[in-house]
Amino acid sequence: MSQFTFVNDLKSAVRMDEPITSGPAPRWMKKSVESSSSFLNTSRKTNELMAIKKTPSKTPNRSKSPASRSASNTPAKPKTPGGDRFIPSRMSTNFDISNFKMNQENENLDLSPTQSDYRKAMSENLHGCDINNVRVLSYQNKAPAPPDGYQNALKVVYSQSKTPMNIRGATRYIPHAPDRILDAPEIVDDYYLNLIDWSFSNILAVALGTSVYLWNADTGSIDQLLDLEGADYVTSLSWVPNGNLLSVGTALGPVQLWDASQTKRLRIMNSHSSRVGAMSWNSHILTTGCRNGELVHNDVRQKEHVVGTIQSHTQEVCGLKWSTDGRYLASGGNDNLLNVYSGLPGQTTYQSEPIYSFSQHQAAVKALDWCPWQTNVLASGGGTADRTIRFWNCNNGQCINSVNANSQVCAILWSKTYRELVSAHGFANNQLTIWKYPSLTKVAELTGHTNRILNLAMSPDGSTVLSAGADETLRMWKCFLPDPNKKKEQEKRSFRPTILGPGLR
Repeated sequence: MSQFTFVNDLKSAVRMDEPITSGPAPRWMKKSVESSSSFLNTSRKTNELMAIKKTPSKTPNRSKSPASRSASNTPAKPKTPGGDRFIPSRMSTNFDISNFKMNQENENLDLSPTQSDYRKAMSENLHGCDINNVRVLSYQNKAPAPPDGYQNALKVVYSQSKTPMNIRGATRYIPHAPDRILDAPEIVDDYYLNLIDWSFSNILAVALGTSVYLWNADTGSIDQLLDLEGADYVTSLSWVPNGNLLSVGTALGPVQLWDASQTKRLRIMNSHSSRVGAMSWNSHILTTGCRNGELVHNDVRQKEHVVGTIQSHTQEVCGLKWSTDGRYLASGGNDNLLNVYSGLPGQTTYQSEPIYSFSQHQAAVKALDWCPWQTNVLASGGGTADRTIRFWNCNNGQCINSVNANSQVCAILWSKTYRELVSAHGFANNQLTIWKYPSLTKVAELTGHTNRILNLAMSPDGSTVLSAGADETLRMWKCFLPDPNKKKEQEKRSFRPTILGPGLR
């Protein structure tokens, strides 16, 4: 049996997958044994100390004060969520805007309030927020909201208005309800006609079917000026700028001139063979546009009144407006064209071809008006298929701006008091919209008409806008009332004494 024992010992000695039992222990084995033994000793000592603390002592500890005992028994306050206010929060920081603010250069530009508002609106549209109120680093989230029904008793004492006193007067009050509503029975519901106009003597002319009525805004009296016979009806009205002469366009073509102060017809001008839907005055020249697209310049002083004829539209002319300085004439038609012609006050010959012909509108162009402080700027509005208000610089023929009105544009009027304009709309909003220029931001929306608005007219002082609707109502809106503070300053300046005499202007 000894030989088998020797063979087994030899095999176990040459086998490499079993641990070697003989010889000194490896170094790694010694370290593991030492670490395990030190851990057992430490845990044993800790258990002994805990047992000693739990055992009540017979002698009280006199050095321990009541304050320290109460502090030790007080539980620790939980940490408030939201993070440290000195560590920036990556979740509430916009790194793109922060990088832009750090790299932008300080621009010391003397901008007008209108230009500043325009730059601010453009910045908000591009960045989605006002970058002047955005911080480069956001350190802490907002405080959590109080529970429902909580009222802070000290809010009145320790609260402060967020709006400074010098900014409160920047926005003016605009009444959203009409100041007065007048009935307009039998008013013709036709988009291509111009049935109201307001004279400089504060008399409103309104065409109702075959009749024309005059309403005195000072006294409130109503007088009938004329009544057409047969199948004829009134299609357009236009006051001479500084007088009592009223031109009346009819469906059969003739244009009548009436002296409203004497209720007397002065003459009839047979310039057209179809209905006259648009008219505009330039000094003593009356330009008329009819259904076949023809424009005629009439000198009302002469017996042979036709001094010029223009055939540039292929369909009905529904918009016609001379600029205030008489340099340009704008015409809009149902052929979606907007034409601009050159002219001068008092000239005897007129060009038969437009200097500009714009075709950007996708519907009939009826709403036209010239800017009172920039006489070369024209505003135009398109019909239902277009729904866009465009602004043109007629010195170079460029479209300088446009805005989508989201509704049929029936009329446009510039304000004489503010850098604003008002537009009248049909389908689908049937409202008036006040726009700030040149930022084209909405100032107010005036609703009340139950059907589309046909025309607009402005009072002589520029404070009131009258809208004529297909719902057979006339509504007056006090939307451009002057600022009383600025009005007092202007009165003081106008009545300032001069060296020529006290109160001489």
